[in-house]
Amino acid sequence: MTDNKPAVDVTKDWQATQGQKSAASRLRLFAALSWIVAIGGEIAGIVLFYKHKFDQGNLPLLIGILVGIAIFAIAGNLFWKAANRHDPARASDTARFFFQNQLGAIITLIAFLPLIFLILTDKNMDPQTKKVAGGVGAVLAVIAAITGVSLKPPSVEQYTQDMNSCAAQIRAGQPTTACSPEVAAQAQEIATDTAAVTAATKDASHPAGQDVVYWIAPENGAAKSSEPHVFHLCAAVSPLKDKTVNSGSVTEAYAQNAIRITKQIEMEQKQCGFTASSQ
Repeated sequence: MTDNKPAVDVTKDWQATQGQKSAASRLRLFAALSWIVAIGGEIAGIVLFYKHKFDQGNLPLLIGILVGIAIFAIAGNLFWKAANRHDPARASDTARFFFQNQLGAIITLIAFLPLIFLILTDKNMDPQTKKVAGGVGAVLAVIAAITGVSLKPPSVEQYTQDMNSCAAQIRAGQPTTACSPEVAAQAQEIATDTAAVTAATKDASHPAGQDVVYWIAPENGAAKSSEPHVFHLCAAVSPLKDKTVNSGSVTEAYAQNAIRITKQIEMEQKQCGFTASSQ
């Protein structure tokens, strides 16, 4: 009886837009450069250690190196987290999901621990210098590592659920509490296309229209098409002649990469037998 089920998550495949992917790539590049500088600072500190530069002091230089490592490690962590918000991993891919979201903490520990170990185990360093530098290094390492930890990282699955909820809220005219910037644009597209489809498919049996569209099925039984497809108002339209056709809601069409509504709505209304009285 109810053709529309807007609150049900059927997409299972939110995808980053090209703009989101570009932003994520740019942010990950910045993160990588920041981490390289941080590790470079660590290497410089280790080289100075083996040259015995800190045996007789130079505490300000050592503290400066540790602070520099922390600054660039934290910057890298923040860039990386921002990138993950634009282009998250799938929670179902457990290993990748963990490493992608906790990479900042891992890199930070790599950038700090060898140098801190040298500070604490160096037998030639002045005890007071060792105590101060070791303490400062440990505190900075903890602070920087914490900025790299993601306690509630985003995921494709979460964004899919949010996108569907956002689209449902838009269609229902409710407050858009689920419409985060990452999902809002795609949710708006789904809601807009759904409204256009329901308006075009009104007839005597369905005065409110139907959220049902038709599209070319993915090749070789795949879950989604490799190329974007158009979705149509019924299976009898000429573009779908002699094609293997799937049907479902606009949201389901998007899931299989049928993400463009037909531009021939009036023609398809006639071919499908829908009256244009919805105008």
